[in-house]
Amino acid sequence: MKRDKVLLMVINVDWLFLLHRLEIAKEALNRDWRVVIAAKGTGKEHEIKEQGFEFVNIDITRSGTSMVKEFKTFFKLYFLYRKLQPEVVYQVTMKPVIYGTLVSKFLGISTLNSISGLGYNFTNERKGRVQNIMIKMMRYGFNKKKNSLVFENEEDCQELRNLNIINIQNTVNVIKGIGVNLNKFRPIEQQPSDKVRILLPTRMLWDKGVREFVEAAILLKKKYKEKAIFVLCGRLDTENKEAVPKEYLDKNTIEGYLEWIGNQEDMVTQYKNSDVVVLPSYREGLPVVLMEACAMGKPIVTTNAVGCKECVEEGRNGYKVPVKSVLQLAEAIEKLIKSPEERIRMGQASRQKAEKEFDKTVVVKKHVNLCEELLK
Repeated sequence: MKRDKVLLMVINVDWLFLLHRLEIAKEALNRDWRVVIAAKGTGKEHEIKEQGFEFVNIDITRSGTSMVKEFKTFFKLYFLYRKLQPEVVYQVTMKPVIYGTLVSKFLGISTLNSISGLGYNFTNERKGRVQNIMIKMMRYGFNKKKNSLVFENEEDCQELRNLNIINIQNTVNVIKGIGVNLNKFRPIEQQPSDKVRILLPTRMLWDKGVREFVEAAILLKKKYKEKAIFVLCGRLDTENKEAVPKEYLDKNTIEGYLEWIGNQEDMVTQYKNSDVVVLPSYREGLPVVLMEACAMGKPIVTTNAVGCKECVEEGRNGYKVPVKSVLQLAEAIEKLIKSPEERIRMGQASRQKAEKEFDKTVVVKKHVNLCEELLK
């Protein structure tokens, strides 16, 4: 069947598309869009094509600052956009958003920018030269018609308003995260265990709170070595400036108490086998892992950082602690280790929150509807 409408989805890496944007692409395909995915290939191209999408391998370095490489990336996007002439470009992650919007402005192409968190360049420690360059590029690029913005939380939206990046011509939407499949991620009875399993499901990055999780576990070791197990679950991300070295993880492993199990494809089983989910992140859009944890009916310990705090109602489905506070993180985790009744009560509240706020079917339709509004 010939599809006349072209939706080009640009994201920095192929596995991230499969994890977080696949359902949006499927919905667009069902609505007769021709869907083209542009991302850095890491071996997932066949899996993407099997779903009925076209794939373009484009090398987007996520954290590089080499001017030569950045210009190459920019011009690769320019020639791709010019060749495809898509009706809409759907851009995710900071470099595609910044470079892609500039290219789209030059070529007169409609854009939907999904701002899934402002990232480490917008945390207090990182504010400086790189952020200033980003701000100037965004101000210029966003000054265009047919530029729809989707934020995952109100504070990221307000920050870009305060920086005069959001333009009067832009359409602004706040949609809480990208949602979660409530049928796939649902409460499942777990096998009884003599240890409380505390899970940190995230890429191994410092700004996800890996150090704080490890140090909290070490603080609690004397009292709970025989009663709890702390599990780091996630891939290394060596391209990221915040990458945790493998040597750090190996050095801090304590057999039977503090373990790193690497990347796991079957996250449903990981949540099912866990009693508490922890994410001590410094800043997020709206973290998928916390939405999944809610859907699985798990109590949560996270920070009061942007994006994280939206997933927890204090004392109802979990606890919020200050960013980088190892002591308060350990205290919150300890409360849940000591009280199975609290874990059950908070887990039930998490599921209720997921059903009310994080239903993926609703979120996916909103995103594709916004793409279609850009055709008008």
